[in-house]
Amino acid sequence: MTTGWKIYWLLVLATVGIGLVMSFWTIPIIMQSAGGLAPFDVRPTGYSFEDAQQFLSALKADGLSVYQGAQYQLDTAFPALQGAVLVIALRWFSQAWHALARVVLVVFPIIGAVADYLENGAVLKMLVAGADQVTAEMVATANGWTVIKSTTISVSMVALLGFLLAALIRRLRSGKAE
Repeated sequence: MTTGWKIYWLLVLATVGIGLVMSFWTIPIIMQSAGGLAPFDVRPTGYSFEDAQQFLSALKADGLSVYQGAQYQLDTAFPALQGAVLVIALRWFSQAWHALARVVLVVFPIIGAVADYLENGAVLKMLVAGADQVTAEMVATANGWTVIKSTTISVSMVALLGFLLAALIRRLRSGKAE
């Protein structure tokens, strides 16, 4: 295995590790503190102004502290790591494609990473404002970035899954031919 692939697998490991920490530590704490309501970051279809006010009203100080602290710090590293992992994998699997098609394909995880960072900033602004000070414009901005992030990362993941499935089918067919 080349040094480049070793670095890639370290990136995968870091991405999965941070994702698991968020999934099994920070997000459950935030949800419990908000009476079971999901944090903004994990609402792929978005949220309304009323949803945001409800979440912010329900969120207790301990959950707010975790959201603004540990969750925010973890989600500072995650988008870049996830974006890099997806770009590298999609570029590798699409080597036989036309250059323009490859560029279009890798733009999705890049947009997803950028939208995730913009979402993080917009969510932090809502958390600081709280239920009484949050505005419809603040929520609309954060919601827009959430939906863009979710959509572009989903497209990237489906493409990667498609490549993996095609590779598995090729491998199974070549094994049966022998």
